Amino acid sequence: MKNKFTLSDRLLAWYDRHGRKDLPWKRAGDPYHIWASEIMLQQTQVTTVIPYFQRFVARFPDIATLARADMNEVLHLWTGLGYYARARNLHRAAAILMQEHGAEFPRDYDSVRRLPGIGRSTAGAILALAFDQRHAILDGNVKRVLARHNAIGEPLNKRDTENRLWRLAEKFTPHVRVADYTQAMMDLGATVCRRANPDCAQCPLNGSCQARRLGSPEDYPVTVQRKRLPVKSVKMLMIRNNHGQVLLQQRPPAGIWGGLWGFPECTEKDVQRWCRKELGLEISPELTWPVLRHTFSHFRLDITPIPARVAGESLRAMEADGTVWYNPEQPDERGFAAPVKRLLEQLR
Repeated sequence: MKNKFTLSDRLLAWYDRHGRKDLPWKRAGDPYHIWASEIMLQQTQVTTVIPYFQRFVARFPDIATLARADMNEVLHLWTGLGYYARARNLHRAAAILMQEHGAEFPRDYDSVRRLPGIGRSTAGAILALAFDQRHAILDGNVKRVLARHNAIGEPLNKRDTENRLWRLAEKFTPHVRVADYTQAMMDLGATVCRRANPDCAQCPLNGSCQARRLGSPEDYPVTVQRKRLPVKSVKMLMIRNNHGQVLLQQRPPAGIWGGLWGFPECTEKDVQRWCRKELGLEISPELTWPVLRHTFSHFRLDITPIPARVAGESLRAMEADGTVWYNPEQPDERGFAAPVKRLLEQLR
């Protein structure tokens, strides 16, 4: 006899018993909180996001406060979460919402999609979770659930596969309890239909899952052959003056670590000559620290930290825009990339 319960029926029944209903942004039910959380959750796990989210909304409780905030403070609260373009986009979008929507989060899809940092799936998730509107989502967890449920044997990075998954996502999204269904799909992928060791026995969709029927759920989604990540190298100069302050520079607003503060970066062999030329400083390098490797999505960065003392301090470095002598013993509110923050802590 054919199962009369739809996929959404089974998923919602599971969610009522096992779903994550205590997430801080879900408890608040505030569209702003849901929007902020969805941006933070892009490529980041819930357990990592929760403490960042709580600190962020405590400092910026609404759209207007975020729009008026200094970008340095926004990046400071984002330090360690990674993918800093998300923070910059959130800040830019808050300003747009202030100017065009009276500091209210819009309810129409086109307005949401026009905001910086919001793609099709994120827009659908926000509107579904905040306003119970019927929009499909297709984040990484949902792709995995659908690829296994339908035994999709093509790599997920192909356009045809992506389109097929969107059609399935649209098909299965119900017309009632959309917010709960959307959260349930994300919860199922995160807690049961995991990338490794999926708990098929506890899955509410196991009766119709084609990958399970084939006996090979972990074969789906098809693994895309990843290219070997290139390695880049840089020297980070931890230059201290006689007061124990360290020289920091603010990076350009766009690109890797955009807008964050860090050590002067040198790619030349002769760091003293580079400092004279670029910083107007005479330095005395000290013993080089061990190489620190930081991995980005598309390359690896080998950082060689070089501590140094100022031998002949110059006002040029003191007064340049985007340059500051920073006291590690008295940290202030500015954004740092994770390896820079770690090195500053070691300097203390």
